[in-house]
Amino acid sequence: MKKDKYLKELTINETQKRHGDNTKKDVMKIQSWLSLYAIQNPESGTVTGIDGDFGPATEKAVKNFQKATNSSQTGIVTPQLFEKLCEGMKDAFERPLLSNTLRNAMVEAAENHLRNAPFELEIKGQSNSGPWVRAYMDGHDGSPWYWCMGFAQTILDQAASALGKDFRSLMPLTYSCDTVGTTGLSKGLLTRYQTVRNNPSVMKPGDFFLLQKSRYDWTHTGIIISVGNDVIETIEGNTNQAGSRNGIAVLKRTRNFRKTKLDVFSIEPLV
Repeated sequence: MKKDKYLKELTINETQKRHGDNTKKDVMKIQSWLSLYAIQNPESGTVTGIDGDFGPATEKAVKNFQKATNSSQTGIVTPQLFEKLCEGMKDAFERPLLSNTLRNAMVEAAENHLRNAPFELEIKGQSNSGPWVRAYMDGHDGSPWYWCMGFAQTILDQAASALGKDFRSLMPLTYSCDTVGTTGLSKGLLTRYQTVRNNPSVMKPGDFFLLQKSRYDWTHTGIIISVGNDVIETIEGNTNQAGSRNGIAVLKRTRNFRKTKLDVFSIEPLV
């Protein structure tokens, strides 16, 4: 994969513990993953502040995680325990894809990520933060870093790389929907929503949808995973139940393409 910054989210330099010789950055990683664990396991008691201070609250959260995962309740985070904390990201990025076509691999990769519940955190007052955002955004996070395109390109990169292809032959590495939209126009790969509504067959699983604000301004994107008569199913990053372009998670959504301005970027040349 070309987008490989996720690897930094899967390790800590050394064991971290209360009253230990700790590294603030590693402690913040631990606190982030503890909080992310609680999103899927709200009864676990692992939510804690993300401030880089391995104090009594973090120690207790670690013990609660250890209890929940049938580990010895030491309150100490070894590199091995940290691997268990972030095993969902490792699975999402490194589970071998079984599909032998790009479109199927796109859907498979997106579903693998969805299964592992990518979610953003708020850290030091900044939304769009945390391990998952940094993984999709090549190390960047914080409120300005809308991550829907980072997620979509990660899926494209992962699927293409599994088949020995380079996604950058289709589009540049970017976090901008506008860049992908204008690239699609210049290459003849972007189908406008009016045509999409009249001829839904132009959309195929693995293609990107681009939510159009105006003719040359797009605000949100995601991966199309299935196409019906009136709706598409998608997997999108940085969204929520309302379909926001600045939401909090990777979600599977159903969108009515006949009532929204959804342009479509085709990945066909890479297929």
